[in-house]
Amino acid sequence: MDRKIFDCLKCSHYYVTWDRNFPHGCRLFDFKTGGSPSREVLKATGQSCPSFTPKFKG
Repeated sequence: MDRKIFDCLKCSHYYVTWDRNFPHGCRLFDFKTGGSPSREVLKATGQSCPSFTPKFKG
């Protein structure tokens, strides 16, 4: 089982929120967090984020 934590800043689903307590967000899973969304997915499911999509191809 792959348990990699992706760099969410490089994911097309990542966004910065206006919420000081939860400044990082994932549009695909529709949640905000204080840390890395990828880490939260790993903590909740026990698996790496299945939907990491690089912003830039190349």
